[in-house]
Amino acid sequence: MSFLAIKDIHHTYFTKASATTALSEISLHVEEGEFISFLGPSGCGKTTLLSIIAGLIKPTQGTILLENKPITGLKNQIGYMLQQDYLFPWKTIEENILIGLKLSKQLNEQTKSAALDLLNQMGLKGIEKQLPKQLSGGMRQRAALVRTLATEPKLLMLDEPFSALDYQTKLKLEDLVSNTLDSFGKTAILVTHDIGEAIAMSDRVVLFSPSPGKIHKVFEMPEELRNISPFNARNHEAFSSIFQKIWKELDSLETGKN
Repeated sequence: MSFLAIKDIHHTYFTKASATTALSEISLHVEEGEFISFLGPSGCGKTTLLSIIAGLIKPTQGTILLENKPITGLKNQIGYMLQQDYLFPWKTIEENILIGLKLSKQLNEQTKSAALDLLNQMGLKGIEKQLPKQLSGGMRQRAALVRTLATEPKLLMLDEPFSALDYQTKLKLEDLVSNTLDSFGKTAILVTHDIGEAIAMSDRVVLFSPSPGKIHKVFEMPEELRNISPFNARNHEAFSSIFQKIWKELDSLETGKN
C-alpha cells in the first residue's frame, strides 16, 4: 500500500462557452518520506494537481488516497506552503505560527512550546514578538514553514515557495527545508519551474506534458544526490548530466519536438 495514491485523475474546467481539460490520465504512487517534484511547461496542470491532492479542488474523475483513505476527509493532515508567505501583517510572528494550531483546535501549552522550539531551530530565536514587516523575505518564509509544520501534517504541498527569493536566500532555504523535512520524516510534493531545484531537492522528478496535462516521464534521482544536501547536489558531478536529460525533454515539450 502506497502512502499517497493518485489514481486516474482527470480534470476539466467548465465555462458557459467551453470546456478545457487541464489533466488527463494522471496516476502516481508516493511512498512515505519521499520528496517528489512536479516539473513541466506553463499550463501543464502542476498546480491544479497539487490543489486536487490537497483536497482544495474536486477532480472531474479519479481518486486521491492518503494511507488508503480518501483525501477529502483528511485536509487537516496536509500542509500547504506557497510562493507568498501569507503571514498576517498585523499579528506577531508568534501569533502567526500558532494560527494553524488554533484553527484546528490543537493549541495547548505543549503544542505552543513545540512550535516556538521549532522557530528557534529555524534560526528565528528572539523574533517572536516582531511583526512580519520587520523580517526579511527568507525569514518570513522560515516562519511560514514553522506555521505549516506546527500542526504536524503528514503530507506537505510546496507550491514554488522559493521563487520570489533572491538566489542566495533560495539556496539556503532549499537546504533548510530539505534537512527539516528529512529530520521529521515528512512526505512532500514540490511544484517548481526550476530544473536545478527539482533535481537537488527530490527523490523523483515528475515531468508533465501540456494540453492536457499528463505525466510525460519520471526521473529517479541517483542515490549519491539523494543522500547529500541540495547545495552539494548542485555541485556533484552527476548533477549536470541529469540536468541536461531533463532540459532536453522539457525543451522538446515546449517546442513540440519529438
